[in-house]
Amino acid sequence: MEKRDLVAKLKKDGYDKKITQAFLKVKREDFIPLDYQRYSYEDAALPIGREQNISQPSTIAFMLSLLNINNSQKILEIGVGSGYALALISEMTRNSKVYGTERLQNFVDLAKSRLKNNKKIEIFYTPNNLGLAEKSPFNRILVSASSPELPEILVGQLAEDGIIVCPINNSIVKAVKKEGEMILEEFPDFHFVPLIYPYSQ
Repeated sequence: MEKRDLVAKLKKDGYDKKITQAFLKVKREDFIPLDYQRYSYEDAALPIGREQNISQPSTIAFMLSLLNINNSQKILEIGVGSGYALALISEMTRNSKVYGTERLQNFVDLAKSRLKNNKKIEIFYTPNNLGLAEKSPFNRILVSASSPELPEILVGQLAEDGIIVCPINNSIVKAVKKEGEMILEEFPDFHFVPLIYPYSQ
């Protein structure tokens, strides 16, 4: 499959122009090890090392659609991996600040090198905590690994009317913060690597 085929599939699946244009502009092959680059535009998860994957494009598109990204927001991704989702988010918004955290130093270095020319994005090495409290509150938070529950520490970093999209067990959950309470929607049948956060609670 080529990029145009993948984008055509996303359009057929009903994703809006903001999402499909981001997938058209960002080169997925730039975020994938050389051995797997020939599969860059297959709708499949691919290994990026250290038992981590880059998620399949349709899953990323679904999560981004749930985030409802707008302009002039503060957006955080937990678990940036090689930086692909950060690059997509950056393309979808203007006048926003996009932050990423990662607990593996080699992925921090990799993502920073891939995104070094993007002044909208900042990436932080966070081996012992979850989120980025010093930059909170965030309007949107994307979690790119599976948690057993919605992490309370991230709920605390979310602005009022903010949205967090987080895999929980084998579902993707969208949670909206309204008057301090979280309103949840669950979408089952997804699989992610586990989220590791030793000091999250």
